[in-house]
Amino acid sequence: MDIENLVKVLTQKGLHIATMESCTGGGLANAITNVAGSSDVFEFGAVTYSNAYKVKMGVPQKIIDEFSVYSSQTAQAMARAIAEFTNADYGVGITGKLKRADKNNLFNNDDLVYVCVYDKNNDKILERNLNVTFDTRKENKQVVIDTVVQMFDLILQ
Repeated sequence: MDIENLVKVLTQKGLHIATMESCTGGGLANAITNVAGSSDVFEFGAVTYSNAYKVKMGVPQKIIDEFSVYSSQTAQAMARAIAEFTNADYGVGITGKLKRADKNNLFNNDDLVYVCVYDKNNDKILERNLNVTFDTRKENKQVVIDTVVQMFDLILQ
């Protein structure tokens, strides 16, 4: 599946998606909205680079404090929060580092990204932890976006 087919399948099934992204900076939302007709399925995209805005968007501070902002638990909380905030069928949460240290959050590897898709209707999550290996942020963001699309290939079967 590619991004165009994802939008097509979501449209055919009458399903909606929303995103809360950190390290990808809205790259997934951008990819979705580059597809004609995406307004039928795309509810909302939040870019929450800071911990404070993750919390304002519904991620419990306790999760960030206990597991760090760079964790599967935070990606899950992001996905759930954005699905609930928008009433979308699917919420996507993405957090991690794209081969760059974060002086404000000195946790976990600098090349690890956590991705979560939350299926609100079935209260299920699908997660991936990715090691990004490319030298550029652009290439690493694309790997994450492609991974999310592959995850939906599994979810929408």
